[in-house]
Amino acid sequence: MASTVLGGIGMFLLGMVLLTDGLKALAGESLRRLLARVTGRRTTATLAGVAVTAVVQSSSATTLMTIGFVSAGLLALEPAIAVLVGANIGTTTTAWVVALLGIKFSVGKLALPFVGVGALLKLLTRGRLAALGIAISGFGLLFIGLDTLQTGMSGVAARFGPEVFPASGGLLGRLLLVLLGVVMTVVMQSSSAALATTLTALHAGSIGLEQAAAVAIGQNVGTTVTAVMGAFGAGATAKRAALAQVLLKSGTGLLVFLALPWFLGGIVAGCRRVGVADPVLALSAFHTAFNLLGAALVLPALPAFAGLVAGLVPERGALFTRHLDPALLADAPLAVAAGRTAARAAYAEALEALVEVVDPARPIAPALPRIEEVDRALPEVRAWLGRLRTNPEAPQRERGHHVALLHALDHLERLTGALREEVQHRSVSDHADVAAIRGLLLGGVGAGQADLRTTDPAHAVEHLRAASTAIAGLRREQRPKLLVAAADGAIDPQRAAVVLEAVRWLDRLGYHTWRAAHHLLEPELTAPVAAPRTPEEVASAPAPAPSGAAAGGGEEGPAA
Repeated sequence: MASTVLGGIGMFLLGMVLLTDGLKALAGESLRRLLARVTGRRTTATLAGVAVTAVVQSSSATTLMTIGFVSAGLLALEPAIAVLVGANIGTTTTAWVVALLGIKFSVGKLALPFVGVGALLKLLTRGRLAALGIAISGFGLLFIGLDTLQTGMSGVAARFGPEVFPASGGLLGRLLLVLLGVVMTVVMQSSSAALATTLTALHAGSIGLEQAAAVAIGQNVGTTVTAVMGAFGAGATAKRAALAQVLLKSGTGLLVFLALPWFLGGIVAGCRRVGVADPVLALSAFHTAFNLLGAALVLPALPAFAGLVAGLVPERGALFTRHLDPALLADAPLAVAAGRTAARAAYAEALEALVEVVDPARPIAPALPRIEEVDRALPEVRAWLGRLRTNPEAPQRERGHHVALLHALDHLERLTGALREEVQHRSVSDHADVAAIRGLLLGGVGAGQADLRTTDPAHAVEHLRAASTAIAGLRREQRPKLLVAAADGAIDPQRAAVVLEAVRWLDRLGYHTWRAAHHLLEPELTAPVAAPRTPEEVASAPAPAPSGAAAGGGEEGPAA
């Protein structure tokens, strides 16, 4: 009897693992991109959490993925909390699948061919088909495990009834049942498996509905262990996401615990109104209502809730490198993304410093601390990448991100190095050539900054590319004219040398600004842009309108 129950739980757990692993391998990269592109809109983020969890059939996988994205700086705290809320709702689909197919219709015997077909696909194919085979085998094994669990629970129910469990009428008995649910989830490392065991026990009659509901509260709260483990040793951002999940689940659990008779009574009454009297379906509805209540409590007050969490876990570490969490090194794509987040923050600071250095109407002094801050961050990012090894067999896109980030760091270091140079450009700021090129550079940077603030990286790169290309064209045109003017006595040779030095310096600033942006953005957005600047490219490139300040935009860009 006990061995049958344990075997059923084991097969269900193995089926869940195979199903989740297969589905993650089959659609994992797409799901990661979906989460990475979640914006601040709470509805979109919540639906993304529901969708990802419903696909991979594991709220733990979604929770760990979300914490990783927050830790890497790809996801802000507010949308991350909304994703976690959605994951909690999405995980309720497993309970309905178990209740409707595994228990009501008992499709365990029909699931045997799924295991065979899935195993053959795994053995005879590769890639996505092999991943599909793993998922199919997991699906079949999940229902075989449920069938075995039902058989074992029938024997348990014949010997032990609801009376052996603590009564749910008193607070102490209810609390013991909740603790039992927490322990079940922690031991099984799966709230879905723990709830499936409770649903099967309820169906067999070895536990009452109110007792099962109290256990389900504990199983819901027990899932927070995954979030805590995922944030263990991580940075403050990951800990905030984990704390948000703990507060969400624990707060909802406490409310439902205190109002269990009335809350469960309302669920049962609602089920009877639609002609459903099965306690198994009532428990599934209770599980869904629990998580919907959590969503209803948090989502309307999401900014305040996120602020509370942020206040409880203050941010520490350097401004640009705080996302370089050692825990991310186990996941190469997330580690590279964290490095890119740090490099982008440093790049944004370098652009501010560039404007302050180049614009003669602004003082240079504020730029120096900015440049020093960027110079301190870049070696840390480079050292971070030095601890990471991208698998040579990894997808080209993943390796491309790593290489692109190394390119970006090189251009950033050259950019800050150029900003440190003592070029006497301000002494010739009134020269027409210097003023024209300075206007092109500041116009391109201003338009690029505006686009980046509105999350339009492709447009930002185009503005910077156009500015750099136009500057290179003017430099080529003006150099021989300037030398002729110096020979004719139209300009002092020493002043001409300073003008040429300033023009070359502005050209380098424009080039490294463009190339750093090119490599810091998603490769697929910027891949069509070639690095070399050919005469044909110079002739055809649209130039931004000259501007004397970063707040001015180019022809195509919005005002900053």
